[in-house]
Amino acid sequence: MDKSHILVVDDDPEVQKVVSKYLTDDGYIIYKALTGAESLAILKEKQIDLILLDMVLPDSDGLKLMTEYRKSTAIPIIVVSGKGDATDKVVGLEMGADDYLTKPFHLRELSARIKSVLRRYSAPEPANENKTAGEKIFLFGNWKMDCGKYEVSAEDGESVHLTSGEFQLLFTLLNSPGRVLKRDQLFEITRGVDYDTYDRAVDIQIGRLRKKLGDDPCTPTLIKTVRGVGYMFIGDVKVQQLAG
Repeated sequence: MDKSHILVVDDDPEVQKVVSKYLTDDGYIIYKALTGAESLAILKEKQIDLILLDMVLPDSDGLKLMTEYRKSTAIPIIVVSGKGDATDKVVGLEMGADDYLTKPFHLRELSARIKSVLRRYSAPEPANENKTAGEKIFLFGNWKMDCGKYEVSAEDGESVHLTSGEFQLLFTLLNSPGRVLKRDQLFEITRGVDYDTYDRAVDIQIGRLRKKLGDDPCTPTLIKTVRGVGYMFIGDVKVQQLAG
């Protein structure tokens, strides 16, 4: 199995040293960036599978960097920040982070979260089915979701960048059209593990997903909010099952 490549973006050399050594021993290939500019340069040259991003850098704000990253890639991002306020977590998740870990943290927990995010990103699993997600293409509204290519595109062929959590969330909804899925179910599916993660993560991801798909929450045609329960996909869905 190929080793995953992780980009650690943090201006603290000691954090870089400790995290890099632990993750290298854990089987990952590590690239280090002390500034936002360095991280952007590395992303242009290297194939990165996941980014660990500090929110405060000497030349850039972490939120602005996430915006830059998302212009060209859907690489999963785990924010690793000293800011533990609930508002900071909400903003980080809304801007496109797949997970948020507050400093100080245990290295074992960091490693577990990395594994969880990479697992969701590389191989989303359908609920209650034997077929893998990679064998399916969903057609809904003006959109096409190709699970094999890990891609969601419009009728004109232009792709929309989804985070790993957004992709898994959309897949789960498309896989159960017309069925109300509880927030707890979606939380478990999209987060992958039982961490004390911010409990509005699903709502935030739904909001990002609606925005990217052009689905107005006031008059939805794709994703409906079922107050006090969860969410339901209400659009027409066609499924193409590819030969496996």
